[in-house]
Parts: sequence; structure tokens; C-alpha cells
Amino acid sequence: MLDANFWHDKAKSQKILKEKKLFEDLTNSYKNSTDQLKDLNDLYILASDENNLSVKNDIFENIKELKKKVKKNEIKCFLSNEADSFDCYVEIHAGAGGTESQDWADMLRKMYIKWSDHKNYKCNLISEHKGDEAGIKSSTIKIQGEYVFGWLKKESGIHRLVRISPFDSGARRHTSFASIWVYPVVDENLKIEISDNDLRIDTYRSSGAGGQHVNTTDSAVRITHLPTKIVVQCQNERSQHKNKETCMNMLKARLYDFEIKKKDELNQNNEASKADIGWGHQIRSYVLQPYRLIKDNRTNYESTNPEKVLNGDLDEFLEESLYQA
Repeated sequence: MLDANFWHDKAKSQKILKEKKLFEDLTNSYKNSTDQLKDLNDLYILASDENNLSVKNDIFENIKELKKKVKKNEIKCFLSNEADSFDCYVEIHAGAGGTESQDWADMLRKMYIKWSDHKNYKCNLISEHKGDEAGIKSSTIKIQGEYVFGWLKKESGIHRLVRISPFDSGARRHTSFASIWVYPVVDENLKIEISDNDLRIDTYRSSGAGGQHVNTTDSAVRITHLPTKIVVQCQNERSQHKNKETCMNMLKARLYDFEIKKKDELNQNNEASKADIGWGHQIRSYVLQPYRLIKDNRTNYESTNPEKVLNGDLDEFLEESLYQA
């Protein structure tokens, strides 16, 4: 930072400043926590000498709060990979099963939107293909906030739901699947070479909200990257040009994510799990009938309160997946 040319590269300098702030916050928080623990210990000794139960109870409550603070800092230590500080895209795709799976895909989308609201993150709808009767066939949302990709990166995979179907007049139990795909929003200045010859660009009419305009113009854009078969699409802007620009940014993000996973030798397994949205590939099961349980198949972490989780209280599952990394 003392280099005279430090500010010449704005993107690089901002990245360094962000890392500096993270390290400063961690070290300052560690110092404050150790100082607070020492003070509580000294106070406990005095309270014990005087047999003051009221002060002891206050100390125990303060220790509980201190543990929560220490755990938050511990989590931040697991968010140190290159892309963890980036915003992210979340793609949701319904599996086979028609209305059942399409409704489940919509439930998952709402879960992540509510989670982002709890975190005071910003969430935008990028594209949406509605289901025939209910729910969605697919959707992409963009979530912006502190370390969003780091928090959600382990959510990619198949999510399984077991419940009494609200669409079945016989009230039978159904199993539905949907896939989640999370990848980072990369800096627009990141240099990723994309040849025009490798792209197929299609335009179509938007199917989401937007009034008369989206029903009369081919403003939505879909781009296929032929070498990798990666497909991105956007329809949330009224302008075809803006939708294309968003698609290109998404494609850069997908290619960046593709290369990261390739380096980590995880790409083959991830693509396989994405290709088959069904039995044997699920990372998490949400059972609403005949009992109530959500279980992560990778960490074995469980919750008996599905409503709480589906309403966006995901942090405990996300934290466990980070510890598993």
C-alpha cells in the first residue's frame, strides 16, 4: 500500500484493501475477545469470593454472547478462498416430476431470498421460467453482500423434498427433486477470453413480470458457450442490449467457476450431480411427511424444524458445510 503506484490499478487496490480490512477485523476481534474473557474471569473470581450468584449468572450470559462472537470470527477464517468474498448467482432447476418439482424449485428460491433478507443482502431476479401450473421450471437470482459466495458455495447439488402433495387429490406422499447451482459474480475487469465463434446467442420473449413490453418484444437473451455447453440467460431488463451484457457477465462467472473447480478436480463430480436431478445424488433431504426432518447428507447435520429452515434460517447448515471443507 505504500507503493507510489498502488492506486493506479483501482480493482487491485480495492481487493487489497478489502483483504486488509478482513484481517484487521479478525485480529481486533480476537484481541477484544481475549480481553473480555480475561475481564470476565477476574470478575468471576471476585463473585466467587463473595458468593454473589447474581453476578455469576450475568457472567455466564456474557460468556454465551462471547462464544457467539468467537464463532462468527471462526467462520470468517473459513472464507479465505479467492472467490469467497464475491457476490454470487444461484441457479435453480426443477427435476422430473412436473408441477411437484416445479413447486419445490420455487420453494427453494424463496428460501434463499429469505436467507438473503435475513442477512440484509441484496437479491435480484435475473431470469425465470414459470411452471405450467405452479412454481418454476428454472430461475436465476443474483445475491450481493459480504462473502455471499463463500457462504453459499456448498449449496450446489440436488435437494430432495418428501411431503404430502398439495396438488394430489388423493393426498399421497410425493418425492421431488430440484438442483441448485451457485457460482461467483466475477469482477467485470477480469480478463477472460471468449471467442465470438464459441457463442450461440438466441433471443426470445420474456415470460416474467414486466407488463406489455415483455410480451411483445424479443428482449430476453440466452447465450450458449459451445465448447463447455454452458448456458446463461437473462430477461429481467427491458433492453435486449442490457440483457446480453448481463448474460456475458454471467458467462464469465460460469467460466471462472468452471476453471476453479477444474483446478480443484471437483468439476467431474459436480457436473455429474447436476446432470442427473434425482435419486442418489441429493446433498440434502427435506422431509415433511411422515416425520419432520431436514438432513444434510454430507455433514449429517439435522434440524427438526423444517419451517424455520425453509423460511431462510440456513446459517447452521451453511456453517457445518464450511467446517467440512
